[in-house]
Amino acid sequence: MAIAQDAYDRLRSVTESANARLIAVSKTKPIADIMALYEQGHRDFGENRVTELVDKYEALPKDINWHFIGHLQRNKVKYIAPFVHLIHAVDSLRLLREINKQAANNERSIPVLLQLHIAEEESKYGLTNAGANDLLTAMRSDPLPSVSIRGVMGMATYTDDEEQVRGEFRRLRTIFDQLKTQSFNDQPEFREISMGMSGDYPIALDEGSTMIRVGSMLFGER
Repeated sequence: MAIAQDAYDRLRSVTESANARLIAVSKTKPIADIMALYEQGHRDFGENRVTELVDKYEALPKDINWHFIGHLQRNKVKYIAPFVHLIHAVDSLRLLREINKQAANNERSIPVLLQLHIAEEESKYGLTNAGANDLLTAMRSDPLPSVSIRGVMGMATYTDDEEQVRGEFRRLRTIFDQLKTQSFNDQPEFREISMGMSGDYPIALDEGSTMIRVGSMLFGER
C-alpha cells in the first residue's frame, strides 16, 4: 500500500507548528513504503520488533533515525545497540542497565525515554511515578554513563472518551515536569515527551507532546 500523502502533509504541518517530531511507525510495512517517505525527506521511523528493525536497518539508508517503540526484552538489546537512535520504552532499571552495558560494548551512548504507565488499562507497560523516582535514585548511587535519559513516553487508554485521554496525557506532562525539576534541571537534553498516536495525536500535541508515533494514518491498517 502506498503512503497516504494528504495525511503525511497534514501531520508534518501540525508537528512543525507544535515544534514536535513525527515518528512514522513503519512496523510490518514494506521497504517501498518507507522509501516513499524517505524520498520526501522524512528520517524518523519507529519499529517494535527487534528482528524486523535489524532487517530494515540493513536494507535501508543509514541516515534514518530508527526509534524502538515496543516492549524491549533485555536479551534483544545487543542487536539494536549499534545503531538505534532512541529507545522509547524503558520500563525497568534492569533493562536500563542492559542498555548501558550494550552501549558501552559499542562505544556509544544510547538515548532513551522512561515509559510511564498513565492508562487505566493494566495490560500496558510502564513505570509508576514512584518507580521512576526509585530508578533515578538507584542511578545516582550506581551511574549508567552509556545511557542518556532524554524524557518520558506514555500511552493513553484506548477509548473514545477524549477527556480521559487528555487527563492521562496531562498526567504524563506533569510527571515530566516533576522529573525535570527534581533530577534533570541542569540537563537541557531532557526535553522529550513521546505521546500521541493516530487516534489521539491532536490531544497529545495540545498537552505538550514533542513526539507523536503515527502508523495507520500514514500507511493504512496492518
